[in-house]
Amino acid sequence: MAKLELTWEQIAHELAQWEKKLAHGVQTLRSLGNPAPGGTPRRLVFQCGKARLFHYEAESPTVQSVPTLLVYALVNRASMADLEPSRSLVRSLLARGVDLFLIEWADPVGLDAERGLNDYLNHDLAGCVSFLQTLAGPINLMGICQGGTFALSYAAMYPAQVRNLITTVTPVDFHTPDDDLSRLLRGVDLELLGRQNLSGDALNTLFLALRPYRLNHQKYVNLVSQMDDAAVLATFLRMEQWIFDSPDLAGRALYEFAQGCYRENALAMGSWRIGERIVDLTKITMPVLNIYARDDHLVPPAASLALGALVATDDYQALEVPGGHIGIYVGGSARQKVAETVSTWLAARV
Repeated sequence: MAKLELTWEQIAHELAQWEKKLAHGVQTLRSLGNPAPGGTPRRLVFQCGKARLFHYEAESPTVQSVPTLLVYALVNRASMADLEPSRSLVRSLLARGVDLFLIEWADPVGLDAERGLNDYLNHDLAGCVSFLQTLAGPINLMGICQGGTFALSYAAMYPAQVRNLITTVTPVDFHTPDDDLSRLLRGVDLELLGRQNLSGDALNTLFLALRPYRLNHQKYVNLVSQMDDAAVLATFLRMEQWIFDSPDLAGRALYEFAQGCYRENALAMGSWRIGERIVDLTKITMPVLNIYARDDHLVPPAASLALGALVATDDYQALEVPGGHIGIYVGGSARQKVAETVSTWLAARV
């Protein structure tokens, strides 16, 4: 192997270029202000418990007749699906004629520590679905990550209310060999964790610990080479705001999800109970589209693909999309592939 040789002049030149980019980047950052995620026009149409139901303005002259309800997780803000105009799954779906509604979960307060999944699913989500059913009967459900697990569970408990089901990066089997988050949570005292609301900062620390170098250092080092691009910096700031603006989690809901899914793998085993109802995935007989990310480190592909063997539908389709857990929603080609597949799949079944 050839010996690497660098002169002092080369080192000095590289350091000077690095400092120049940093200085220019600081000026660019000052001019940007505080770019916030979101922005697609929408209006609040209904509230139930901690759920706020929004309806997005149509962008296509032809809108599908059956509304699609996007269910997001409790652990992050739903603005990730609408990061900015050029990186928005919401806009991509609207442009293709999907009549899109979204649930945003309000942050829990101290008294909500006793709020469990029964409150979130059998009351709040059920209330939003009932409201939409007065408009069009059975609706389409589309869930993202933990929200996908919620959508899947709801469809199993109330199959007559769901016309089509779409799950994206959705964990189903929580005990696959490559599930780092599952192994980590099995060593946590969940009962102690669930006695009070968990702060969003604490949850972020847990997620960042799964890829400490890449998520805490590498991305900032890589950013320096692009700090002269205002658009890149604005996108980076929106992503950072989304990552570090995680909501607190209601203690009981956190405990029930972590214990039932990550500890006991009850969803895949057919023994998960939410309130008085058992989540029986064999009740899923409506069409199912299951989208997973090839390079997902939070929800490994195997954790999502397990769904195919557990549901009873004759119309099941799985789609692999290149990218990571978040990249398939904010990346260019991956996001477009997701939106095109979802809209075409729904149109063929409406």
